[in-house]
Amino acid sequence: MAEPATGDGLRLALLNNRFEGIVRAMMNTLLRSARSAILNTARDFSCCILTAGDEMLAMAESLPIHVMSGPDLMARHLRTAHPDPRPGDAYLNNSPYHGNSHAADWSLLVPVIDRDGVHRYTVLAKAHLADCGNAVPTTYSAGARDVYEEGALIFPCVKVQEDYRDRDDVLEMARVRIRVPELWYGDFLALVGAARIGERRLLGLLDEIGAEALESYAGEWFDHSERRMAEAIGRMPAGTATLSGRHDPVPGAPEGIPVTVGVTVAPEEGRIAVDLRDNVDCQPCGLNLTEATARTAAMIGVFTALGDDVPPNAGSFRRLDVALRENCVVGIPRHPHSCSAATTNLSELAANLVTGAIAQLGEGAGMAATGRCQAPSCGVISGVDPREPGGPFVNQLMLASTGGAGGPVADGWLTTLGIGAAGFLLRDSVEIDEMKYPIRVTQQRLIPDSEGAGRRRGSPGAHVEYEPVDCALEVVYLSDGTVNAPAGARGGGDGSRAQQRVRGRDGALSDELGAYARVALAPGESIVSICCGGAGYGPPWEREPERVLADVREGLVSIARARDVYRVAVGPGGDLDEAATAALRASAGQERR
Repeated sequence: MAEPATGDGLRLALLNNRFEGIVRAMMNTLLRSARSAILNTARDFSCCILTAGDEMLAMAESLPIHVMSGPDLMARHLRTAHPDPRPGDAYLNNSPYHGNSHAADWSLLVPVIDRDGVHRYTVLAKAHLADCGNAVPTTYSAGARDVYEEGALIFPCVKVQEDYRDRDDVLEMARVRIRVPELWYGDFLALVGAARIGERRLLGLLDEIGAEALESYAGEWFDHSERRMAEAIGRMPAGTATLSGRHDPVPGAPEGIPVTVGVTVAPEEGRIAVDLRDNVDCQPCGLNLTEATARTAAMIGVFTALGDDVPPNAGSFRRLDVALRENCVVGIPRHPHSCSAATTNLSELAANLVTGAIAQLGEGAGMAATGRCQAPSCGVISGVDPREPGGPFVNQLMLASTGGAGGPVADGWLTTLGIGAAGFLLRDSVEIDEMKYPIRVTQQRLIPDSEGAGRRRGSPGAHVEYEPVDCALEVVYLSDGTVNAPAGARGGGDGSRAQQRVRGRDGALSDELGAYARVALAPGESIVSICCGGAGYGPPWEREPERVLADVREGLVSIARARDVYRVAVGPGGDLDEAATAALRASAGQERR
């Protein structure tokens, strides 16, 4: 893996930009042509390019949980199931048992075949659909005891286009099961358009530069990325750490689900190993991870903890060893266990445990835990719209959800929305949501004193409230963190817990609803959603007083919390009282001794 010469380095950078540009064009096509708000407002989709050998080459600004592992598994299954692809073919894979993330993520794969009939690349467009045919109107069926009770339509790499034309007999199966068939077909066409844009531009690039030169680029790019990864690992503290956590109780797992990760960092070898095998078997609920999301969770945890700008591709992935076992809740599922929520809850927990374990190895490593998924602000809503033309509707909302965790050098990012999304998901426009669906959003605000305190604090939690307009509304949510808070790292405080309640017509709040619920709202009732705050990194009394004062002035931290937790005194005029702060921190030091 010799370092390329200056000219070769420039060529690598230029060609990388060309491939990333193709992926961005695919994503732009999806954004502009999709019909569901979860896609054209929140951007819950991803695109990527793989080599003909199933190696991840380019993913641009895709969601990490969608693409770091999984596309390679699906591309490999495609070559096994359909060894003789032809130009114009397209294949649909949303199977949790054949390399996909979960049934709601429909992945369209198109083999890119050159003028000589040689398969050169595979492009993949993946979108989280508003409805995937589940028995319950949600794409996260936590209560499903198995895939049959889940009810989703599952396509294990099925040909859906031939000679660039839809195979209507296959698509008709979806039309009769999807609650919103016209909306679904518009989103399907957006997937097709994105994949075909990628195919067309790659064929143009092959004509322009040539297959041999592009193959050479891929090998050099992977070697360069592997070298960058080894160098980044070489700067990390060495050692082995184990960390455990627990998911909140859900149907099928009334005591919650424990998860343990083991991480070994070997800087001299430039390798990191993550072991997820020491965990319980698959559970009778919808939270089991797929092979793709289990491996991806470990990879996300590592890349988050690196603290370096390492290209995520098949080259840098060579330096990671992820150990999984079959029939494990965070491993490789056995049919018919349900994996309905495989992209969120346990994958988030596992990824955060990896970063937390790495944080144990030394100061400046790892990260605290992000806020847990997903409060009702990200719930799936459904019902019948009374407005003209009206009709049934299903959609996942992406209203305010924060969750950013403190790290060695930075406070929690306010719109992280989970470690698997990594800030790439967008928050819904309230105006668009209210235009598309019969709802009214009455509150969206940050909650003071809900951050995980630390030298680098987590982001505060968010309060969201919404109600139906002139109709009944069903909300299904899956909100971890109601019982088990996001964990701080290296002396940082835990993030605040999630809460969810119903506000009645009289304004009174119901009892806490728990981590998973299917809530029916009548006109005049609303759902109250409080998401977790992100956890903190490092002792809070080591936070610079000026930063604490800025948080007080922003309304994120109260004067009392600044004094009691951060040991910072704010005077009557709102300025920093340096003498009182010094005394508070001296007292804190004596207490610690």
